[in-house]
Amino acid sequence: MTIACSQEVVFDTVADLEGMGRFSPENTGGEWLRGARGPSLSAKFKGTNAHGEETWTTTATVVAYDRPHTFAFKVTVGPVKVSTWTFTLRAVPGGTEVTESWVDQRHGLVKRFASTGVEDRDRFTTSSIETTLAKLKAHLEA
Repeated sequence: MTIACSQEVVFDTVADLEGMGRFSPENTGGEWLRGARGPSLSAKFKGTNAHGEETWTTTATVVAYDRPHTFAFKVTVGPVKVSTWTFTLRAVPGGTEVTESWVDQRHGLVKRFASTGVEDRDRFTTSSIETTLAKLKAHLEA
């Protein structure tokens, strides 16, 4: 999705942990852990999430922080790998092309028995990414 805004502004917005909840259908924000005061390589954060009546937290570790190009983090619940989320930004005529991607790292039993109120996680996440990017675009272009 192309957003009529500079890479730096878009990057700072997607890397704003506390603010991302206003764009996502499921993420509600979070907090930096272990003395981190903002995003940086290897920084950890607790993510908060909700879907319907279900709420849960995850722990994430920033695995890519290359401002203003790439912001990525791996998500776990305890020792269980959950996913990797990546935002890739590229300057294009008229603004910044933003790509949000998700790699599910859960194994069979975890996928089968983890309850977050979502029947088809792949389909939901694809829709969630589209919603998040659309809300991000609307916010930054307002």
